[in-house]
Amino acid sequence: MSTQIDAVFTKQFQAEVHEAYQRQGSKLRKTVRSKTGVNGTSTFFPKVGKGVAAAKTRHGAVPVMNLEHAQVECILQDYYAGDWVDRLDELKTNLDEREVIANAGAYALGRKTDELVIAAFDTGTREAVGTAPGTTDTDGLTKAKVLMAFEMLGASDVPDDGNRYAVVGWKQWSELLEIEEFASADYVGAEELPWRGTQAKRWLGAMWMPHSGLTKVGALRYCYFYHRTAVGHAAAAEVQTDVTWHGDRAAHFIANMMSQGAVLVDDTGVIRMRAFE
Repeated sequence: MSTQIDAVFTKQFQAEVHEAYQRQGSKLRKTVRSKTGVNGTSTFFPKVGKGVAAAKTRHGAVPVMNLEHAQVECILQDYYAGDWVDRLDELKTNLDEREVIANAGAYALGRKTDELVIAAFDTGTREAVGTAPGTTDTDGLTKAKVLMAFEMLGASDVPDDGNRYAVVGWKQWSELLEIEEFASADYVGAEELPWRGTQAKRWLGAMWMPHSGLTKVGALRYCYFYHRTAVGHAAAAEVQTDVTWHGDRAAHFIANMMSQGAVLVDDTGVIRMRAFE
């Protein structure tokens, strides 16, 4: 087999896998802080405390805020997703079949990226749960829980700057559709209606989206209302593809790989909404 053909085959697959990963592989990566080009097995995300302004006397020294500085370490791990492609499948000339294989690898790595981000969410400790009606663990995702999470973010001075996000399970997305303020154009405007698409919509100053991979503990689904800067994601190696010919199998082995990690940077900026499911 010509080495030139193998090189083209590999290049095509890598381009298609990377494109598919960027398009649909991960839903959460763009909603958190993301650092690329990391060298080594870990990296650090800086965390800065709140500053306090103060007055000064005439000709006196400017007060020093003495900001608290900290670093949160993010450990990176290597992940792989591979599959065999028989030579007689003639994938090099069948674009539809090649796209299927490329998408499968990209989606597998994308789900792993989201798993890392969700695992970082799960380490948070702040929860919108109380004794008020609609906020107990026997309730689904109610308006009361959403508003409690909204209040907790505001009370903690988490910026309402367009970088707030909320991710919920599909069951909880259906429950949100029963909330008039979420689903009615009278409240959110015609352009923000969830009926226009089920991938995302803006409400309460945040981008809301459904996700099938959120953690479920017993009968409780963990949903999250968070700020983009509260979670860090790092990549030492973006999605890569290697295609190797194995003559003894008369097949190519397509290996997709990446090196990534995620970590909770600021517990203040992530609110868990436990929903009965």
